[in-house]
Amino acid sequence: MSLLNPDVFIVGAGPAGLSAGIAAADAGFSVEIADCSAPPIDKACGEGLMPDSLMALRELGVGLDGVETAPFFGVRFIGRGQTAEARFPEGTGLGVRRTVLHPLLMERAEKLGVQFRWKTVVRGLENGTVKMDEDTVRPRWVVGADGHQSRVRHWAGLNTGKLSSRRIGLRQHYAVAPWSKFVEVYWGEQGQAYVTPVAKDEVCVAFMSQQKFTCVEDALSHFPELSDRLDAAHPSDAPRGAVSLVKRLHYVQSGNVALIGDASGSIDAITGEGMAVGFRQAVALVAALKANDLTQYEASHKVIGKLPHFMSDGMLMMDRSGLVRRHVLKALTAKPQLFDRMMRIHVGHTPLRMLGRDGVLNLGLGLLTA
Repeated sequence: MSLLNPDVFIVGAGPAGLSAGIAAADAGFSVEIADCSAPPIDKACGEGLMPDSLMALRELGVGLDGVETAPFFGVRFIGRGQTAEARFPEGTGLGVRRTVLHPLLMERAEKLGVQFRWKTVVRGLENGTVKMDEDTVRPRWVVGADGHQSRVRHWAGLNTGKLSSRRIGLRQHYAVAPWSKFVEVYWGEQGQAYVTPVAKDEVCVAFMSQQKFTCVEDALSHFPELSDRLDAAHPSDAPRGAVSLVKRLHYVQSGNVALIGDASGSIDAITGEGMAVGFRQAVALVAALKANDLTQYEASHKVIGKLPHFMSDGMLMMDRSGLVRRHVLKALTAKPQLFDRMMRIHVGHTPLRMLGRDGVLNLGLGLLTA
């Protein structure tokens, strides 16, 4: 079934597109989503949802009860023989496979009346009309949720912005019981390896680097401590790659078109906040649709992205500079309270503005001079 002219037409049915569809339908709008793929849609990512991410997901009416997940209570950094960890100030994180989360988002959308066009390629956008191979739709609003290489962004003339980082990711699941109740981040000269528990007998390992690893074995060779951990473990699926960008757009809306998720600019996967940002953008977008004012979404989008970009910039500095990385790991190991402060900021428990400029500078100096 297809809607003749829905209020909202969304291009892209990943988590960001589904979240926008859920929020819009829950607000009473008629919604249609098109995607060139078929469900469930997978993507290489770390698959960990922080407590604030889970809260944003619950606000969309999506819970994780009854599906396979694994809890984690904070983040642990490991590198050069040093280990530092910080627990979440409140709540628990959950690791969940992307192919488990996607059907839950779809189910919620379908219950709210969202209509889907699977295996449908959107060919163009002209004068408010969405063009497909055998159909055209003239919605009230068009939402581009079609990822880093967004065609909707191109058609709407919203491509201008700044790309400040491009890294390559590689994900592999292993059939092994999680050995830690933390998301572990292994720091090396060639990038990071993130280990997230996703089930009682499975972990997700995501490698991030500025250079492409030739294979999982090549990636593991740069992280000997992790390689030892996984020595007897067997892969539980095929490896999957992805690109992680830091991109800021000048504008994320024009006319009746708005962008969400990676189509609207992106933060590096190093923060683990990509999906949470998309969930929050969805809520902000629908508030703007209800007000019939997409400039309101433009302003909210900037606010939502401020903290993730701040955290991303700092962690990418550790990635690029061995000197900075060594100082920070040393500081976090010697002064656990510094990591606790960073965690409180990272999950939104302590607003960045409460630190003030002096507080931010003091935190940075503490990390570099311990």
